[in-house]
Amino acid sequence: MSARVSDVHIARNVPLPSPARLQAEIPRGDERAEFVSRSRVNLRSLLGGADSRFLVIVGPCSIHDTEAGIEYAHRLAALAERLRDKLYIVMRVYFEKPRTTVGWKGLIMDPHLDGTDDIPEGLRRARQFLRSVIDLGLPTATELLDPITPQYIADLISWSAIGARTAESQTHRQMASGLSMPVGFKNTTSGDLVAAINAVKAASRPQTFLGVSEEGIASSVTTTGNPDCHVILRGGDHGPNYDADSISAALAALEGAKLPPSLIVDASHANCGKDCARMPDVFREIVRQRAAGDRSIIGAMLESNLVAGSQSFPKPLDQLVRGQSITDSCIDWETTEELLREAAGVL
Repeated sequence: MSARVSDVHIARNVPLPSPARLQAEIPRGDERAEFVSRSRVNLRSLLGGADSRFLVIVGPCSIHDTEAGIEYAHRLAALAERLRDKLYIVMRVYFEKPRTTVGWKGLIMDPHLDGTDDIPEGLRRARQFLRSVIDLGLPTATELLDPITPQYIADLISWSAIGARTAESQTHRQMASGLSMPVGFKNTTSGDLVAAINAVKAASRPQTFLGVSEEGIASSVTTTGNPDCHVILRGGDHGPNYDADSISAALAALEGAKLPPSLIVDASHANCGKDCARMPDVFREIVRQRAAGDRSIIGAMLESNLVAGSQSFPKPLDQLVRGQSITDSCIDWETTEELLREAAGVL
């Protein structure tokens, strides 16, 4: 018998439904397609400066309880409608979570929150949740982590991010070049901006890479390049980068790279030291700079949930606090509403 050289460390290999099959099972529909298309046009106008409203990408760090997530979406949709003349509000709908070592990897990977990793069910829940948010009139935003995931859910997403851990990844730059929505690249966890700038340049150009077709077949994918990529400042190991000097330095770097002077600034992550109590002041400073005339700051990001803070996980599901994050800590709904109303009042 020959030595075993394949799948030595594979415990199981479960086939997924094809993207086309899942889309047929949980269809998008013409009205949702029109809404997603229109929201992407609006986002491009914001990025290019034709739309003077301030973009706010706000919502839970991650979706783990879809019922609580929909309650949050209802509240946000009502607020977004009231503030629509000054703010363009997009809901964070994050299903994939990059982990520094190990931990819960998001609703798509582990929808039952029990380590069973029922990915087919996770993909179904993600599509169903996105449809529910869109039906409320809210554009959706997510981080795309696994390069296969977009084939299953990207048709319901208005804006996406490539995170700090993957901005240097060739795979993610190639994937972004073929995505149909605007894509923001975060600076790296160290705070390096060059990687994000290089990512924007790479993703804006045609790429060819290995992918998956709608029929679920491995394929060679060739893109035309994504012209709507941009940089997100999220701070780094050496401190925050939302202050005026950091913004100025980032704009100079963009100019040097011959890229448009458009930035989104994240009020969470390293910019608030991962302390949600500091997030409101960071957001207020971002808004202050925009109100003072810095039109290069086209938007900001906030991590927000029904209940402030975060809770340890794993634990028995009946012990989880409803509406509180199981990943990064978030500000609560009341603080979120106050901040967004304040921003609309000064912009």
